Amino acid sequence: MKIRQALWILCISLFVLSCSKSDDAVEVTAGVPSAYGAVNLTNDGFTANWTRVYRADKYLVDVATKADFSTLLPNYTALPVTALTLNVSGLTAGITYYYRVRAVRGESISVFSNAVAAEIISTGPEPTTALKSAANFNVGMIVRSNRLTGITSDIILREFDNITSEYEMKMDKMYPSKGTYDFTAVDKIVNYATDNKLNLHGHALIWHNSVPSWVTNFVGTNAEFEAMVKDYITTVVTRYKGKIKSWDVVNEAVDDGSGNPLRNSIFKQKMGDDYIKKCYQWARDADPACKLFYNDYNFASSATKRAAIFKIADDLKKDNLIDGLGAQMHISYKGPAASEIQAVVDGTVSRKLLMHFSELDIQANPDNDLTALTPERAISQKNKYKEVVKIFNAIPAANQYALTVWGMRDSESWLLSFWGHIDWPLMYNEDYSAKKAHTGFLEGLK
Repeated sequence: MKIRQALWILCISLFVLSCSKSDDAVEVTAGVPSAYGAVNLTNDGFTANWTRVYRADKYLVDVATKADFSTLLPNYTALPVTALTLNVSGLTAGITYYYRVRAVRGESISVFSNAVAAEIISTGPEPTTALKSAANFNVGMIVRSNRLTGITSDIILREFDNITSEYEMKMDKMYPSKGTYDFTAVDKIVNYATDNKLNLHGHALIWHNSVPSWVTNFVGTNAEFEAMVKDYITTVVTRYKGKIKSWDVVNEAVDDGSGNPLRNSIFKQKMGDDYIKKCYQWARDADPACKLFYNDYNFASSATKRAAIFKIADDLKKDNLIDGLGAQMHISYKGPAASEIQAVVDGTVSRKLLMHFSELDIQANPDNDLTALTPERAISQKNKYKEVVKIFNAIPAANQYALTVWGMRDSESWLLSFWGHIDWPLMYNEDYSAKKAHTGFLEGLK
């Protein structure tokens, strides 16, 4: 009995001793911090910040001028910091720097965090190189018939070689009442393009959101409705044959979430699912040399929608009724990802079709978290413009049609009224000076 008690006491003693060992005798591993985007950007520095690591004693911060960290700054090489932020200063304006962080716990040093790029704010005006001079493809801008003079026209003629009517080449504007066409605005735009040797893209013959009330409430049979649509397309395309070089024949026909790939528009209701093919056939017959496009939004961000659009293209291509696809590119600095945009390009090129980034604008304030455009957000927007242009610039020349920006000054963007809050999605300030977004476009061409 005494022997058994002694053994129990020995076991308990050994257990207590093992639990009372100091932390120094136990191997510990430092967790890995996550680096956040730089904040407080100025013309000579920024604030780096990162996540807290449990029981970390300090952090080691590296700052470099190259993404591979082969050129570390002497004063910021494994710099020990006990806080979760570091003000980095003494940097050069216009240069992009990179930082990464490691955590230290005792003798353990973690692996590196993710690397974060921080572009130091440039002083002075942005570069004024004309986009069309720097690009090897057509660069487009939208126009309105009442904004074809003054500074607006000066910028169009300096920067762009392709124009698209923002809204005056749509059915409700050109065909406002039964039997009565109004081509006043379109003629003005066509003459402007012709006089200034600009390529003119027509947008858009058939769109569910630009249907005049008399068409919505059409009086007559479905056959009469179809005859009316044929007459409309034939009349418009024939009138501008050889002057409008391309048309978005059908715009935004794919539904977003009903389960049916095609939107239940008045055209689908009256003419059936094959209304799209009929419209393209009539446009092709009216001007065989005109490039015919299908145009839609969320082309990149929705794989389901992308597949539906490619299905439309495949069906039309069988009968030589389509020449290209328009990806609207109403996006934000947050997305879609480059890989999603590339998927649009790859699918278009593989079908031997022309690619038109047709309505580019990039929201800087999609979450309405800003009341003024901050330096950090302006740079994020600039980098997204650069990314989009870089992708388009890499498309084989035979498949490039144009990259069109959907507006000149921020205050003129349709997005402000559409979303109901302030944003700065375009490339020019109120005084027509170029923004960092314009510089991002130029950098995407390099």
